[in-house]
Amino acid sequence: MTAKKMKWLLLGVPGMILLTWTAFAVQQQVKKIDDKALKDAGKGTEWLSNGMSWGEQRYSTMAQINPQNVGKLALAWSYELGPGGGSQQATPLYSNGVLYTVTNWSIVAAVEAKTGKEIWRYDPQADRTMTQQGRSRLCCGVNSRGIALYEGKVLVPVIDGRMQALDAATGKLLWSSWAIPQPKEGEVSSYSITMAPRVAKGKVFIGNAGAEFPPFRGYVSAFDVGTGKELWKFYVTPGDPSKGFESKDMEAAAKTKHFSTENVRPSLRKSAGCSIPKTPRSSSSPPRAGTSSNRPRSTWSSPS
Repeated sequence: MTAKKMKWLLLGVPGMILLTWTAFAVQQQVKKIDDKALKDAGKGTEWLSNGMSWGEQRYSTMAQINPQNVGKLALAWSYELGPGGGSQQATPLYSNGVLYTVTNWSIVAAVEAKTGKEIWRYDPQADRTMTQQGRSRLCCGVNSRGIALYEGKVLVPVIDGRMQALDAATGKLLWSSWAIPQPKEGEVSSYSITMAPRVAKGKVFIGNAGAEFPPFRGYVSAFDVGTGKELWKFYVTPGDPSKGFESKDMEAAAKTKHFSTENVRPSLRKSAGCSIPKTPRSSSSPPRAGTSSNRPRSTWSSPS
């Protein structure tokens, strides 16, 4: 080997080491969001989950912006989320200098927080016929209320009923699973998903909506974050009594005749130190059984 070739080889080694270290550092940053980070999110300065913390207090400990200087804030940059078609309801998540957001039709984007430069953008190609006459199953327009970050992944609830995981660094689809009864070809489903997911202990939790379009029976699903496999589902109201019940609790609820086809649409919440996510139920449809006109709203269940 000539001295000139040896020189370029030696110069190239630090460069390769630097590239390798940089890639490793980026990977480490992306994987940083784990159970401990989410549990302590309310004490930090990054916005790691919907509502800031498991309790969704939406309170930040940051103090750089205060009543004395808030009037001096000015636009630094802007980013076009998309063509619209519905209201923007999701709060962006922030981690490691990157903003992650979801907009209409469950389109997700990662943007550099300092510059507004788009890192990646992902369109799940949600079913656009959901708003067409005769096929509508969206009571309140095209909207998505949030996403979740966990161990290098962005967890995305797609409005047409799918739960998906993306690589947080690249936006590449890792897995996709149905979080509603999988629609058959030509079938108009009653179900949709507009809520933000929750994630803990390697599981992502998601509920569904559609009580305004019976027949419908709302439930929460848990999926393995790594594979997308459905681990369990928890119905929030009893089903058809002639088909039996999933538990004694459902059987007891059916006897009251005060139940309906509940949405699980607002955000799931989790108390600090508690391993049970709290499941909000809302937008009841008239009861399927009995004659009661009671329509409970914003009640809570705890899936086991």
